[in-house]
Amino acid sequence: MSVGGPTVEVMTETRDGAVSDARDVRLADLDFTVVDVETTGWAPDDAGITEIGAVRVHDGRVVAEFGSLVNPGRPVPAPITELTGIDDQMLTGAPPVAAVMPGLLAFARDSVLVAHNAPFDLRFLTAACAGMGLGWPGFEVLDTVRLARHLMATPQEVPDRKLATLAGFFGTPVRPSHRALDDARATAAVLGRLLARLAEREAINTLAELDAWLATRDAAAAAAAAAAAERPSGAFGPLARLLGRLARWRRAPRGHVQRGS
Repeated sequence: MSVGGPTVEVMTETRDGAVSDARDVRLADLDFTVVDVETTGWAPDDAGITEIGAVRVHDGRVVAEFGSLVNPGRPVPAPITELTGIDDQMLTGAPPVAAVMPGLLAFARDSVLVAHNAPFDLRFLTAACAGMGLGWPGFEVLDTVRLARHLMATPQEVPDRKLATLAGFFGTPVRPSHRALDDARATAAVLGRLLARLAEREAINTLAELDAWLATRDAAAAAAAAAAAERPSGAFGPLARLLGRLARWRRAPRGHVQRGS
């Protein structure tokens, strides 16, 4: 695919006093940059970015948006085109990632980076920076999947923590579409709802406190999962319980009826 002129679209509202050390600042005073990337595959070693979308949020309000198609320098697989609607023809005139990343980093400067399943997006973004010889700024990062894991009850409220599921539950104005800017907008709306829940339920005021709360919840969830793994469960659970009862019955004195548990 050939690389044409830049197609980056940026809408900005510059604010004075942007936060450089976010951890001890009140969450309500922080800027969040919610980012989403579309790609040709699942790992940056053998796939490239096809689209980047980001929205900057302050005090629950979107103050700026950033979006660009990106020429990945390789064909887009048919299943990806079917999923995203992005095809080779659309990307013919799009800029390469090296032309887009500086604008994204400038857009996100002095903010907390947010993504849904953040490790996926960060792998591609940091790999793009490395490929350019550009240092990654080391943003504070908040993952809305991780936040939802501890604030949304499954299966009582939602069957899973997918972006489309959470957007549907909260009735976000923009629904995910596997296009970067729409998905960033939906994630920003979900973030707002999750932070509102957090404010209602927990006495958490800063990012540092939120990190500590998440770490505590992660540890508790890991301990519960480990304990559950030691108990008979799934398809073999009833069989294990039956065998346990049989063993107890065999050990019981003749004429004594032992009740199952």
